[in-house]
Amino acid sequence: MNDQLRTRSLRLRRIPQFLLLLGVMSACTEPAARREPAPKASKAPVVDPGPAPMCRFDPVSEPEGETERASDLCFTPATPAAEPEPVPARDAGELIGPDADELSPACPPEMVLVEGDYCPKVRHKCKRYLDTGFLAKHRCAEFDEQPECVAPRQFMRFCVDRDEYEGPEPAPGASDAGAEERLPLVEQSWVMGRETCQSLGKRLCFESEWEFACEGEQMLPYPYGFKRDSTLCNFDRTDLEYRGKLRDLRKPAQELRECTSPFGVRNMVGNVDEWAHRAGQQHPWRSSLRCGWWLAGRNNCRAATTGHDEYFHGAQTGFRCCSAAR
Repeated sequence: MNDQLRTRSLRLRRIPQFLLLLGVMSACTEPAARREPAPKASKAPVVDPGPAPMCRFDPVSEPEGETERASDLCFTPATPAAEPEPVPARDAGELIGPDADELSPACPPEMVLVEGDYCPKVRHKCKRYLDTGFLAKHRCAEFDEQPECVAPRQFMRFCVDRDEYEGPEPAPGASDAGAEERLPLVEQSWVMGRETCQSLGKRLCFESEWEFACEGEQMLPYPYGFKRDSTLCNFDRTDLEYRGKLRDLRKPAQELRECTSPFGVRNMVGNVDEWAHRAGQQHPWRSSLRCGWWLAGRNNCRAATTGHDEYFHGAQTGFRCCSAAR
């Protein structure tokens, strides 16, 4: 009797082990997951995407953009340019008219053409400073005549006002008395200068445009050369105040004919601060003051004041305009 009970007990203990083994065997014998057939290789020919997008520097931008940049115009060449139409031959006795530039000049009469290769980043070396103490490296008396361009040059072509903006032209028939004494307009904010330029079919200059119009391809630190000369331009004045009020020491452009850049732009250092457009900046910090006024400041082509917003104006703030060249 005891043997029968012992045998039955052993059988009951083996049942769970048998069931566990059966489950493992069934799991191992389940069919493999169904695999999707690999996609067939396409027989379509490989299409050449063509050249990568190309960018060209163009200082013109949308006037209402929040983050306008001077170099955000890109294009992708798609088809070859069309062949130019043949020009009909002239008869032997036919008179040849004026050149196309005479019929359609690149810039209006009050503007000059700026065209060439601009260096975005220039390294100048000052050989001698004018000041000591707190302003020891404020004004450079003489720069080394071998500036270094440390960034790829960019081709630029645009128009810029020859002189600082002087206000509306006198009405036709008005007296010409004092016409030679017209002074640059001041108490102008960046917003005011922008609106005035737009009303004239122009725009404020980008900083890069302003710099290039001032220094030329030679990368001059001063528009007239490498040595500071306050007899040529209106700066380094020390008689700034009278009875606590800033004295108006502006000069007409006709008195400063030698303060001229390589492109023929006048008074790009000294006289009045000029508003320029900071590329890529957002409202209200798209404003930059260039040139410096009649005080003893840096007054060179690369100097800038960027701490004022677009609404700041003072007795020394003016502007000049730029536009696209034809």
